Amino acid sequence: MPDEAALPVVIVGGLHSEARRKVVDHLLRAVPGSVALHHDLSTAADGTVVRQVRDASGELSRGDAPLVNDCACCALREDLVPELERLAAAGLTRLAVVELWDSVEPKGMAEVVVHHGGDAVRLTNVITAVDPALVLPCLGNGDDLAEAGLAAAAGDQRTVGDTWARQLEYAPVLALVESDDADDEDRALLTQLHPTARQVDAGSAELARLAFAGFDVEAAASAQHPACALLPQEADAAGVTTFVWRRHRPFHPERLYQALEDLCCAAARSRGRFWLADRPDTLLSWDAAGGALCVESAGPWLASLPDAAWEMVAPVRRAAAALDWHPEHGDRCQHLVFTSPGLDRDGLARVLESCLLTDAEYAAGPEAWRHLPAAFDSLLDPAV
Repeated sequence: MPDEAALPVVIVGGLHSEARRKVVDHLLRAVPGSVALHHDLSTAADGTVVRQVRDASGELSRGDAPLVNDCACCALREDLVPELERLAAAGLTRLAVVELWDSVEPKGMAEVVVHHGGDAVRLTNVITAVDPALVLPCLGNGDDLAEAGLAAAAGDQRTVGDTWARQLEYAPVLALVESDDADDEDRALLTQLHPTARQVDAGSAELARLAFAGFDVEAAASAQHPACALLPQEADAAGVTTFVWRRHRPFHPERLYQALEDLCCAAARSRGRFWLADRPDTLLSWDAAGGALCVESAGPWLASLPDAAWEMVAPVRRAAAALDWHPEHGDRCQHLVFTSPGLDRDGLARVLESCLLTDAEYAAGPEAWRHLPAAFDSLLDPAV
């Protein structure tokens, strides 16, 4: 049970800095005794991160946090918890609002607060501030964060699009700052990208209430994990389509590899899990935004594990496997979801189907599949 005497902490993040600031300002006004903490990572090139603490009346303090291992995000992590503990010890703060810098992702910071904050603080929610008119431009931006001046570390290889997608999809609450430039397509895209999120007006009284609603960091992580992610369902509204493609036949590695560019550029956002014929035991994650695709191993399929190992698997993972279970292949499956305005469902389906094993290749069996061209080695085993 959470300690009700602990300092409530709400995280507000998102690439839309003006929207984020409006959300934080509203919370400071709406919740008497609230304080906002913000670490400005734009000064990291000079060797420090600037910490600002403010309330509704203005700035309370400002200080520098030194870089840790040349990593601005590491400095944020090292500095944030002591600051929260200081506020908690003083006993004067009703709500601590952690305003993340532009490219900082809420998942990492939420886990820092929960796992390192001790009994003095408790994470009460995660909110992503959104300008609906900027959802598609940010999602479609394939520039590296470094090119956009938003890198959080020297080796930061994330793109604007994939960073924004994770910021958007992690938070259970989306605080919307409306603008005249937003239209029905923008709103439909936002809803289809994260259909389970609570969308609220950034200036509403409801937002202040949701700041205290509670947050389960383990459930949030499970909802993002490729093995059991809560992927969107089929949808079609205002010119925006979500296409869900599921099959129980493996991909031919070479044909899929050759189709990657067409597939990842076919939609503003695509994600899911898949399996390759030559890697039957490996659950692979698919994560694409802004024309950039990330393919990674997400561990073993449950069907590849001995029965005794199942007891060590989280119940949510077992439940997800049960929903996909096939009498021959177990939980091995293709489950990919594509969301975009102007999506060509039929063309996308044809490309995906062409990448599966043919009837003759499938009939050859698993031993033959293992000898198919290992086209994904460069992506999955770069050291080989």
